[in-house]
Amino acid sequence: MEAKAPSESRTTLTDLVLPSETNPLNNLFGGELLARMDRAASIAARRHSRRIVVTASVNHVAFNKAIPLGSVVTVEAAVSRAFKSSMEIYIDVWVEDRESGRRTKANEAIYTFVAVDETGTPIQIPALEPESEIEKQRFEAALRRKQLSLVLAGKMKPAEATELKALFEE
Repeated sequence: MEAKAPSESRTTLTDLVLPSETNPLNNLFGGELLARMDRAASIAARRHSRRIVVTASVNHVAFNKAIPLGSVVTVEAAVSRAFKSSMEIYIDVWVEDRESGRRTKANEAIYTFVAVDETGTPIQIPALEPESEIEKQRFEAALRRKQLSLVLAGKMKPAEATELKALFEE
């Protein structure tokens, strides 16, 4: 199975914030944004694995900036690391200024997807070879995030989390 670059999974969804998608402050509902991020991430995971994919976890979400009614919102997702059957997907959310057209980062998230066969059994996926500096940083950090998640879930002993230990040794 040949390794793939993050650019092969990159997915961009652009949409407008409509009145039915806003809260009483006329900002995009957080749940609506989560759904948009999940859709973009699932497409990225599918592009990487070329398999059926399911959301395994929402590892991190940062709602840093409100997204007002009428805004143009762009959700960008790409695989940041591939493991045996799971993939970490890094998501950036951008909002476009109505007058200047300037894009600013509003939010970000990290999701994990698992590739499965037709019976729902996890299936092996291609490796990932990051190219750009940001892709390499996200790739390296993904292993630390996975190990932390496994330790917190009791599925890995802290002593086995070599990437995490390396952060504190020197």
